[in-house]
Amino acid sequence: MTLPLAITMGDAAGIGPEIIAKAFRDAPEALRGCFVAGDVATLRRAAAIVQGAGVPLPVALIERPADALAVPPRCVPVLQVVEPPAVPVPLGRISAVAGRMAGDAVDWAARAALRGDIAGLVTAPLHKEALSAAGAPYARYPGHTELLQAVAAEHLGKPVAELPVRMMLANGELRTVLVSIHLSLRDAIEKVTVGNILQTLRIAHTSVGAALQRQPRIAVAGLNPHAGEGGLFGREEIEAIAPAIAQARAEGIDAQGPFAPDTVFMRARGFAEFDVVVAMYHDQGLIPVKYLGVEQGVNVTLGLPLVRTSPDHGTAFDLAGSGRADAASLLAAVRMARRMAQTKTPVAQGERAS
Repeated sequence: MTLPLAITMGDAAGIGPEIIAKAFRDAPEALRGCFVAGDVATLRRAAAIVQGAGVPLPVALIERPADALAVPPRCVPVLQVVEPPAVPVPLGRISAVAGRMAGDAVDWAARAALRGDIAGLVTAPLHKEALSAAGAPYARYPGHTELLQAVAAEHLGKPVAELPVRMMLANGELRTVLVSIHLSLRDAIEKVTVGNILQTLRIAHTSVGAALQRQPRIAVAGLNPHAGEGGLFGREEIEAIAPAIAQARAEGIDAQGPFAPDTVFMRARGFAEFDVVVAMYHDQGLIPVKYLGVEQGVNVTLGLPLVRTSPDHGTAFDLAGSGRADAASLLAAVRMARRMAQTKTPVAQGERAS
């Protein structure tokens, strides 16, 4: 790549800084040309936690993203893009200061990617309560996806509603794309409409198809047990899901279903029958992928005019400071973002971390 890749540091109270430092320590070639958008002191604390006896892990302050391309292996380049905290953020605790730092890092990296200063961004985990505690403007965003959507829409000069995005979680065995993301289950059910499902199918068709270089086979999960059993257990399949599939197929999209949600993921595992499953709500789609191993999964935001990936786990406050957090999912996210940036495709296939 001719442009560097930014890794936002995530919540300073969680494992984000530690897994970043560990990735630079253990996989220097995979991290070549990457830098951390965040706080130098926070990364130096993380490096001290994970470096181990006799394994130096220096943290270098860089002045601009391009400087990352000249940093030697096993050195963590950090661009100070957030206000340094007056005192170190306590590990393992929700903090408004940490929430604001995490939000500011993502905001900076998104704008840098939209300007073309960096190839894309990999976001380390942030904590949604901490982000909310940070206040305006971050309190209005349930997570990374919504924040990135808002920044990108502002850059493009259009309303957020005119920039639809979707979350995809992918690994070497399964891909799922969600109709709705961070909503209560009650509110998520209200989003099961013909328009939302059709929009999701179009985004999945375009994005996954670009990565595969062929038309993707899309399975659509039902909302209710047994996909409604002909209306016995709910009518969403009849009134919303099936009509959306029919319209998508009329547009040339290879979408099939609705299938019973308790079996469709098994049929898609290993990409045997389907390349991607469209799920109706957050947990329906993410539990199957995470069950296969959070160390393999990568979160990708579809529909953005920039490259963004993320590990598929959270801040793990209970592990913060222990040095035991696994960096495999972060490394998989970096590799996927790099491939997406190199191929100029909006999404890439899942892969096993190595």
